[in-house]
Amino acid sequence: MPISNKKVALVVGASRGMGRQIAIDLALAEDGYAVVVAAKSTSDASAVVPFPPDPNSPQSTIATVEREIREAGGEATAIPVDVRDFEAIQRLVDRTIEKYGRLDALIYNSGAILWASVEDTPMKRFQLMQRVNPEGLYGAVQACLPHLKESGRRGAKGCGRIVVVSPPIYSRFFRGKTAYAMGKVGMSVLTKGLAMDFQRQGLDGSMAITSLWPAVAISSAATRTLSREAERDLRHPSIFSDAVLAVLRAPARAVNGRLELDEDYLRSDCGVVDFARYAVVPGAEPRRIMPAKLPDLTVAEQDDEGKRMDSAAERRAKL
Repeated sequence: MPISNKKVALVVGASRGMGRQIAIDLALAEDGYAVVVAAKSTSDASAVVPFPPDPNSPQSTIATVEREIREAGGEATAIPVDVRDFEAIQRLVDRTIEKYGRLDALIYNSGAILWASVEDTPMKRFQLMQRVNPEGLYGAVQACLPHLKESGRRGAKGCGRIVVVSPPIYSRFFRGKTAYAMGKVGMSVLTKGLAMDFQRQGLDGSMAITSLWPAVAISSAATRTLSREAERDLRHPSIFSDAVLAVLRAPARAVNGRLELDEDYLRSDCGVVDFARYAVVPGAEPRRIMPAKLPDLTVAEQDDEGKRMDSAAERRAKL
């Protein structure tokens, strides 16, 4: 099996919007990755005219993103996946290893969305959001972890990393979108919990999981029909991909378990002070949609757990 000289990143949910931008910027950065571009949507990229397509349109698929990266001089492979199917996720990871011989970073951007009250969220839509959002993420993490741990042992910058597109945990986020929030906050709980696993296993020096979320609304497929005036409140997805790259370049301990906003992370950890270049409408000052200050989730008894229960260890002891 050939082993890539480049680090390898798997971007799940990479056909449009933020996912597409993350995949392209990861591949074309100076310390760039070979990128596996994964999502459900695919197409015959050679038949797309004009090229490249509108990045927020249905014409943008994993195949066109792969072509964009390759034509710009990067390395990419498009592999379709339905994250609701764990076996499909496992096949995606297996194909990644077959192709490149390694996996160094997982970025999980797949998401199903409906902002509505509990009464107005049908059960089928609720189930779809849970399967794509927390369940899809959990499956991707489970399938990738053995390879990410191997990557972490290499000790190189940007190896053994997971970046999750999920929000900080705070009460206002639940309002008017309970079903969606249940899944998205569950993804952030996974970030916190897996980060603690890394610490307990002594891996936090070489591995990290971090959640990122936009502080300001990002231009996407959902915003294509907005008026020019409404676009004044949008930022280009490059702000989010810049934050992803910065997280991957940071020491593992510095980012493990953090639930961050893109703007705030770039300001606090990277010294960015001018965000004007990210505005979709030049000269506009997009409205921030996230709180300026977020709650601290720790408690005074943070380290006092009493007797730890480990069901897996108990099962192994019985064998």
